[in-house]
Amino acid sequence: MFCFFPEFFARLAEQGAEPIYTSHGELGASVVYKMDVGSAELGVLHPGVGGPMAAARLEKMIALGCRKFIACGGAGVLDPSVPVGHIIVPYAAVRDEGTSYHYLPPSREVEASARAVSAIESTLKKNGCDYTVAKTWTTDAVFRETRAKIRRRRAEGCLTVDMEAATFFAVAKFRGVEFGQLLYAGDSVSGPWDHRNWMRHEIRERLFVLAAESCLAL
Repeated sequence: MFCFFPEFFARLAEQGAEPIYTSHGELGASVVYKMDVGSAELGVLHPGVGGPMAAARLEKMIALGCRKFIACGGAGVLDPSVPVGHIIVPYAAVRDEGTSYHYLPPSREVEASARAVSAIESTLKKNGCDYTVAKTWTTDAVFRETRAKIRRRRAEGCLTVDMEAATFFAVAKFRGVEFGQLLYAGDSVSGPWDHRNWMRHEIRERLFVLAAESCLAL
């Protein structure tokens, strides 16, 4: 499982979770922790930020034998009426970054694994969660979510903007593994940027648990 919330890794370390793999790079150590969920075990790691790092860490996990992945994180919203914390399940991502083009031929979009999306939806329904299935817009050009681009992406059906989904989906498709993602509505880029106090612990805690359950259901 990939988790974008660094506070959870600090907690796992404090609770004595077993580190089962560590790689080292210019940003320091990247640790995969083993998390016990009932009688099952999950490997949990931070994917980094941006397509290149996310691809590298996904590639490494695939090389180590992992075949089913769920990621959880926050995303900017393109519609300010979407409340902070609302869950979005991206079924496809608009490819406005660079890394995915090293894995798949050029195309406008790349889809998430249908099986992974189904597992996520089943988990959310079982837990009585409100959610929206939509496209996300993946771009690695921060501060370039211009008003004209936002209008175009909304017209294409995008509800969120992120930096990794298209890369995740492309690598997974290329390598033949399952990959799905849960996002929660964070800051708004639909007009003047609005932080919306989006980094809320209770929202992130809930999403983490739902992602873990979805991963086990996959």
